[in-house]
Amino acid sequence: MPEHRGRKHHQDRVAETLREEISAMIEGELTDPRIAFCYVSEVVLNSGGKSARVYVAVNGAVADITKAEADTVAGLEAAKGYIRYELKERMGVRHVPDLSFIADRSGRFQARIEELMERSRKRHKAPVE
Repeated sequence: MPEHRGRKHHQDRVAETLREEISAMIEGELTDPRIAFCYVSEVVLNSGGKSARVYVAVNGAVADITKAEADTVAGLEAAKGYIRYELKERMGVRHVPDLSFIADRSGRFQARIEELMERSRKRHKAPVE
């Protein structure tokens, strides 16, 4: 069991480094107009470390959020080669995992659930006349 703990710790460190580096690239280096104001919420490495899912959350202040998410993911997929090359140079590793970008909608879902829960609480607290 202890040997798995070391491998998990290594994967967590690699995922965190990938998240930080990709976030820095999105903020300052990628100039694709399709990429909206967004941030990397999470990076999940496959068990073998050959591929990674990068969850990207788009700022909710955009008028059409679903279009902005689709455009952002398309822009990041188009820049995947550049991102992998830069990651290899910055991290100093031999192999960079294959990246797949996914729009992270969990924040919006959580906000909607909280809104519905608040409505329910108000409805049950209202005095019956």
